[in-house]
Amino acid sequence: MSPRRARRKDPFDRGRRGDSASRPPPVPITGFPAGMDRVEEWPDGEWKVRALRGGAADRAYRCPGCDQEVRAGMPHIVSWPNWPGGEEERRHWHTPCWRKRLDRGHGRNRY
Repeated sequence: MSPRRARRKDPFDRGRRGDSASRPPPVPITGFPAGMDRVEEWPDGEWKVRALRGGAADRAYRCPGCDQEVRAGMPHIVSWPNWPGGEEERRHWHTPCWRKRLDRGHGRNRY
């Protein structure tokens, strides 16, 4: 088989060839859509998580993971416990801080 035939098709290829001209090209799904809630299970419990794009953040927040500011306009994660009334405990995290929060060591609470 020639190397040209062995290449994978680019998922963003918008070329119109043959019978595919009548159908729109498929759009690959990458990650979770921003602004929608999902439930994540971690050793410290179940959490509802929402990924926010930069435009959705209109003010600065304090990240509980690193105690630094999540600036306005910066993409980040909003999380809260997945139990009734958990929305009142929402916290805004830098995305890497959310992923690494269990590695912070002992003596720190979950926020």
